[in-house]
Amino acid sequence: MQKRCLWLLAVLSLTLVSARAEEAKVNFDAKCFGCHGKDGKGETKAGQKLGARDFTDPKVQESMKDEAMFKAIKEGLKKGDTPLMKPYADKLTDDEIKALVKYVRGFKK
Repeated sequence: MQKRCLWLLAVLSLTLVSARAEEAKVNFDAKCFGCHGKDGKGETKAGQKLGARDFTDPKVQESMKDEAMFKAIKEGLKKGDTPLMKPYADKLTDDEIKALVKYVRGFKK
């Protein structure tokens, strides 16, 4: 009985992780795709104009801290008074933002 409960718990955990990953992809495609592109390279017109970073570059990935990525998604980014990325605090939960950070980490080569 105990093994069966552990097995069920493991299956449920994997299902939740899978659902969270799929939700992160949906959110990325809906909110980030326009600048960062489907592949995370930032080679879109808007991404090039705004200086979107190439998430597939290991040096870029190394330079980005999870906390800073979380803050950028939640609060947005500005260069002086010029907005570079709008905030998503009112559109995404903290858990959704954490999942997006993890999703972006997946672009690393």
